[in-house]
Amino acid sequence: MGPMSKTVLAALAALLASSAALAQVSVTYVKPEEFTDVPRGEYDRERTLKDFSDYFATLDKKLPPGQTLKIEVLDIDLAGRLYPRRSGDDIRVMTGGADWPRVHLRYTLEENGQVLRSGEEQLSNMNYQWSRTGYFDNDPMRYEKQMLDDWFKKTIVPQLAQK
Repeated sequence: MGPMSKTVLAALAALLASSAALAQVSVTYVKPEEFTDVPRGEYDRERTLKDFSDYFATLDKKLPPGQTLKIEVLDIDLAGRLYPRRSGDDIRVMTGGADWPRVHLRYTLEENGQVLRSGEEQLSNMNYQWSRTGYFDNDPMRYEKQMLDDWFKKTIVPQLAQK
């Protein structure tokens, strides 16, 4: 084994050792085909759930190394109401009435296999159109992401500050 191979192996071993201590967020969807308001078409449903998964993946940067956050999404009701159209994509209309976003989830925050906090939450934001989201207006999930950000700051971050 040459010096270059040893260097590559050492770097790979160091990378694997450091990745074991990284924070991690995992998400699973429990019966997504039965969610209150997620597109019924398989392609659109997968795209919506991928958007949620991509969002949840950003939370790992906000956790300390070595902590894991496991999230089970039990139901999703997106902001607005979906109106089918004969041709093209369906249209989502947001009136600010009883069409606010809701997410039902179960979570577990762990460190070194020890549960720091867990629970089940029914998240909703009745005033979703009145609050600034920090997301672009063309982000179709800006209201859901803001609601989840608020939950993370209120429920997970205070736990991290107590450590």
